[in-house]
Amino acid sequence: MKNYIQPNEWKIVEEGFDPQLNKISESLFSIGNGRMGQRANFEESYTGETLSGNYVAGVYYPDKTRVGWWKNGYPDYFAKVLNAANWVRLDISIDGEVLDLHETKVSDFKRVLHMKEGYLERQFVAELKSGKQVQVIAKRFCSIADDEIAAIHYQLKAMNFSGTITINSAIDGDVKNQDSNYDEKFWDEAAKQYSNDTLFLTMTTKKTAFDVCTAAFTTVSVNQQNIASEGSTQQDKFIANAFTAPVKAGDVLDIYKYACNVTSQNYEKDALHAAAQKAISRAQDKKFDGLFQDQVAAWAAKWVESDILIEGDVAAQQAIRFNIFQLNQTYTGADARLNIGPKGFTGEKYGGSTYWDTEAYCIPFYLATAPQEVAKNLLIYRHNHLQKAIENAEKLGFNGGAALYPMVTMNGEECHNEWEITFEEIHRNGAIAFAIFNYIRYTGDAAYLAEYGLEVLIGIARFWKQRVNWSAEKNNYVILGVTGPNEYENNINNNWYTNILAAWCMRYARESAEYVKSKDAARYAEIVKLTSFKEEQEFADWTSIADQMFYPYSEKEQIFLQQDGYLDKEQMLVSELPAADRPLNQKWSWDRI
Repeated sequence: MKNYIQPNEWKIVEEGFDPQLNKISESLFSIGNGRMGQRANFEESYTGETLSGNYVAGVYYPDKTRVGWWKNGYPDYFAKVLNAANWVRLDISIDGEVLDLHETKVSDFKRVLHMKEGYLERQFVAELKSGKQVQVIAKRFCSIADDEIAAIHYQLKAMNFSGTITINSAIDGDVKNQDSNYDEKFWDEAAKQYSNDTLFLTMTTKKTAFDVCTAAFTTVSVNQQNIASEGSTQQDKFIANAFTAPVKAGDVLDIYKYACNVTSQNYEKDALHAAAQKAISRAQDKKFDGLFQDQVAAWAAKWVESDILIEGDVAAQQAIRFNIFQLNQTYTGADARLNIGPKGFTGEKYGGSTYWDTEAYCIPFYLATAPQEVAKNLLIYRHNHLQKAIENAEKLGFNGGAALYPMVTMNGEECHNEWEITFEEIHRNGAIAFAIFNYIRYTGDAAYLAEYGLEVLIGIARFWKQRVNWSAEKNNYVILGVTGPNEYENNINNNWYTNILAAWCMRYARESAEYVKSKDAARYAEIVKLTSFKEEQEFADWTSIADQMFYPYSEKEQIFLQQDGYLDKEQMLVSELPAADRPLNQKWSWDRI
């Protein structure tokens, strides 16, 4: 891929507009606040290649799964965060000509993601087919100080003409997901209203019945003289209000748009309109500059704790801050019902669902950079899904309270359907147990075990106890038919990482149970009753298995092996691979890798 991003320690900078790179830029320049997110789609119309994306955390649809060969345990659906109502839309025309960068001559284009302050800025000069030229500077952000609110300042200067500019500020709920398995649209309209110059559009998800009320209030002025709204235009799943502004060369037109998303996750459905009105009123009271000041201050507080300084390498500094920025804008820890999609709010890939990456990679970051409750809420998320994890295991023939946490989920139920991942990449269970250990080790909050953690650890240990089998040939316990964390080695036996993690989980579950029993006997008795825990027998089983687990080992090389038969592979260094064969995952078959 072309590396077109300019090096800058605190900013992601794109200079010049290349339509072929636009969808990539829409991802790279995305913004969010943990509660909602927005791809870097243009506010004005754009008929070129684009992927519209407005996402509300936790609001999902169970898209019917598509598989060629059904296997026992496959889920019926793949959960995905939905493309929600488009609140950034500003349809702008100049004497009847639509402002559309796909149809105009574009110069001085620059797009900047200001990571330090948490906002997106874009500027350009567009020359329409008539020769009329406009200069645009647009800024927007999703507030992390008030996570129901977002704001836009869109400034347009008439450079060489006198004429009439028409603005339609819209909320468009007639949207779809590009990754819809059957080209289905996932939203129905519930209500819309125009009152006090404010647009309200409430949409309901099919099947899951989440309601999201999106509201927007827009002001337009020319040279700081207000232009009155001309009322609303309403269609199915769409509402807009119009402004008409006469301008002459040199005039500056300012559009301020304040928007909010409120959901039935947090309010009763009949209270959504009122909640949206309150959010818009808060935005109106603060105005853009006040909201922006709060945004800058909130991001400054995050950077104080989470910044990593790399000296002497601007590109590396930019890259690490970009990753930190994405983590902080994707998840704030304010809600234990939410988690971290692998692509955050940047697009549809991976469905915006929860993966084991949260425990393996994200929790350590939040432990080191955020208040303790942020990482704790990620652990509570898994505790709240324990019963679903037990049901997931039951679908695969496990019993007795054994818990298999899902590879992919929105509500605790497995929704991933590739057999080599869903059924075999079981080390994910160990990542969840290790995250509990990691949290307690870092924070000292050992009380978490009695409060939440032990129940989860018992379910995970029970799974491992049932997943192993005794090998008379090896005189050890073995784990057969797994996929290790590299994902290229499928249906292999005795993956070293999986085996050692399984043994560790059983030991840690026993250690944790003994700790809770010694510190809080009453709570331990509750857990024993709740989980039907047979202490003596289960302790003995876990210890026996952990002590007799098999680990592949080469006596000749004096090293542990990734899995059984690993040395049967052709041993080749990366330096020996022809450059034409790299990257391997795009040039070789999966089995060969």
